Amino acid sequence: MKIAFIGTGVMGAPMAKHLAAAGHDVTVYNRTRAKAEATGLAVADTPAAAARGAEAVVTCVGNDADLEQVTLGTDGAFATMREDAVFVDHTTVSADIARRLAAARALVLDAPVSGGQAGAESGKLSIMCGGSAAALAKAHPVMQAYAARIVHVGEAGAGQQTKMVNQICIAGVLQGVAEGLRFAQKSGLDLDKVLEAVSGGAAQSWQMVNRWPTMAEDRFDFGFAIDWMRKDLGLALAEAQVNGAVLPMTALVDQFYAEVQAMGGARQDTSALVRRLPG
Repeated sequence: MKIAFIGTGVMGAPMAKHLAAAGHDVTVYNRTRAKAEATGLAVADTPAAAARGAEAVVTCVGNDADLEQVTLGTDGAFATMREDAVFVDHTTVSADIARRLAAARALVLDAPVSGGQAGAESGKLSIMCGGSAAALAKAHPVMQAYAARIVHVGEAGAGQQTKMVNQICIAGVLQGVAEGLRFAQKSGLDLDKVLEAVSGGAAQSWQMVNRWPTMAEDRFDFGFAIDWMRKDLGLALAEAQVNGAVLPMTALVDQFYAEVQAMGGARQDTSALVRRLPG
């Protein structure tokens, strides 16, 4: 397929490269041109130029404003997209903008991802998709290039709401792992043995297995930045105001992340949550 990929950051760049490796004809666009050029793929000067003639247009940008700019803004992709082209957005944004974009075109999929930078690089992301069955059918061959799991969760906006569920759950798990780690340290336990014991039972989680060892070593210069996690939790808390969900733990952990930001950890991995607990 002829594909335009807009947004070549730490997630988008490896995803675009997987598409090219799968045999697709990929043109990329990024606000910082050097990042687009670093992919080694064809580079367009604007989102509109990238989208012209493409069968699929994929975005992975920063937030609602960025997404609106590259789609509906001046030189946005929607101005030049073919009528039968599918639009796939992998950005984590509000359900509101996902619905707005779906109302503007026939084939639109809000498809946020989980798996982080490692998942993007290995091509094993989990994708939660909101939109029509027709949009999913056309987008599926595209997403297969970098996904281990693709789930159609509902209509437009449902993908973004499902990503909010994902982030709500991660926030609570990370706080639990952080407290468990500090408790083990204060007890003078062998941290490796504790991990071996508890990760084989009901407490096991991806965060525990992958982040306990790095948290114990105070290593946080990788993974998903706290700035982005706070953006995502903010989206979940705002959506809860609309649907009536009560999220006390999420609100509390969001405050904890604000403390870590104030400590200089804004760009550190979300596991840096442990930094605010005395060692």
